[in-house]
Amino acid sequence: MTNTTIRELRFFEATSTLSRPIADATHQIPAIEFIVAEIVLANGVRGQGYLLAFHYSRAAIRGALRDIEPLVLGADAAAPGAFIAQAEREHEYFGHEGVQRWAVGLINIAMWDAWARTLGAPMHRLLGQTRASVPVYGSGGWLSYSDDELLDEVRGYVGRGFYAVKIKVGSPDVQRDLERLRRVREAVGPRVRVMMDANQGCDLAGALTLARAALPLGITWFEEPLHHHDVAGYATLRRQCGISLAMGEREYDTRTLQALIAADGIDLWQPDLLRIGSVEAWRASAALAQAHHLPVLPHYYRDYDVPLLCSIPNGLAAESFDWIDALIDQPLTIHHGQALPREGAGWGFRFLEAHLKEMAP
Repeated sequence: MTNTTIRELRFFEATSTLSRPIADATHQIPAIEFIVAEIVLANGVRGQGYLLAFHYSRAAIRGALRDIEPLVLGADAAAPGAFIAQAEREHEYFGHEGVQRWAVGLINIAMWDAWARTLGAPMHRLLGQTRASVPVYGSGGWLSYSDDELLDEVRGYVGRGFYAVKIKVGSPDVQRDLERLRRVREAVGPRVRVMMDANQGCDLAGALTLARAALPLGITWFEEPLHHHDVAGYATLRRQCGISLAMGEREYDTRTLQALIAADGIDLWQPDLLRIGSVEAWRASAALAQAHHLPVLPHYYRDYDVPLLCSIPNGLAAESFDWIDALIDQPLTIHHGQALPREGAGWGFRFLEAHLKEMAP
């Protein structure tokens, strides 16, 4: 046993203080919920990681986390790659995608946190800093919002100094999407970037119609217009729509990215740290994107993505939600649309115990 051996693992549940029902083009989401993992090393150092759970597959993800516990206890937090290799061997029968990948990713994040805290190093410095801050964009614009709620949100982002906002599209009526986009553009003015996200809610004809109609509004990128495996559709849409295409949050590896690169069907790569399964896999995918001159624009996990983006040369921006800010001890600092990586050791924040409920066995 070394001083970085994991001797304890606990799981907690938390609900955002901003939780309310929301909806995009493909899902109704009743609450904003998280699962937090905490590991304790032999040296007493604690590391945490969290995943955005929503309401999906409650029993499955909790079961995957309990199943992985025997692999975690006794593992060396200073060797997260060795843990991944062991988990992949153990999980091979049922595959390396789905909830087991999420479980590995959650532990990997906590291991990196504990290892960096043992060294007393902030994550962006441990990984090799390339920049001092990262642009962020305000995300949301849910289809379930009233017009007033939509405009209040984007105006709020602009009032806080954000230079870019993203809203949901993919309504059954394309004119409804266009009207919402027009209202947002009028509300934020010509200097603020506006992006749209369909959450795979369009077919090719509908995506092309929406993109062409929205083009005069100065849309910066069109996110997940089609099913993430529709490589031919992305290639066709990219040739014809006139708006940059972004995707990647659904991917557990880089196979679809490689196919999209070969087909000229992508402009912006959006890895999801939990779904792709580790800091190592996130960075490897960013390196592949860099080799093909693609910027990296990660999905959701701002508080991890900002230090990660500060450690690569092709990071573009981080997606910003405020959902965990009231649950943690050190909310991220954002000035004039730029997020500053925390200088505390590890990821630089912890969840407050008052907001954590231990996950049932």
